[in-house]
Amino acid sequence: MSAFVRRYTDLPFLFDYLRTKELALLSPKTWDDKNDSFFVEQYAKAKGFQSTYALCLAEASETYHHWKVFTSGSSGVCIEFNKDALITHAMKIPGLRAETVTYSTIKSLRASKPNIDQLPFLKRSAFGDEAEFRLFVARHETFTTPLRFAVPANAVNRIVLSPWVPKSVSDQVKATIKEIAGCKTLKVFRSTLIENEGWKQLGEY
Repeated sequence: MSAFVRRYTDLPFLFDYLRTKELALLSPKTWDDKNDSFFVEQYAKAKGFQSTYALCLAEASETYHHWKVFTSGSSGVCIEFNKDALITHAMKIPGLRAETVTYSTIKSLRASKPNIDQLPFLKRSAFGDEAEFRLFVARHETFTTPLRFAVPANAVNRIVLSPWVPKSVSDQVKATIKEIAGCKTLKVFRSTLIENEGWKQLGEY
């Protein structure tokens, strides 16, 4: 099991987190995967909840898929959190669940129908490469704003900038991050996923 979880997002949300030292759990109604949000809705309906909130993270190491699907080109970032530290702070939210997502097939669910409590952490097997770890909480009250909770910068292992951001720009972004209060010692790197000198040297003849 990974010691870290990764939040793929974009620069505006990174700066929001670093300045407020807060993360936001959002409504699943905005998710692209309507199968996933439907299961959450069914869970809420069965339990009598009016509002649900979630924060989706990845336990898998960096992949091209994560950058392409969960970020917006050169403005993308990956915030790598110490998993135990993040869970410790998240669990201060009453009723929060922090669990690894299970991936299944239609055939498997037909053979063994999931119970209600499994639904917020169950996705189709086609999404398995995400290796998602999810923070989830439901409320009996109706809220329209995100549910925010405090996470200090020392819970961050490192910040990785998009592999598509030009190096000259990434240097300026790094400098800007380190100017934010409490962020001077953060490790900030530009991803070399799509162009790595060490990899290219292995192909030189």
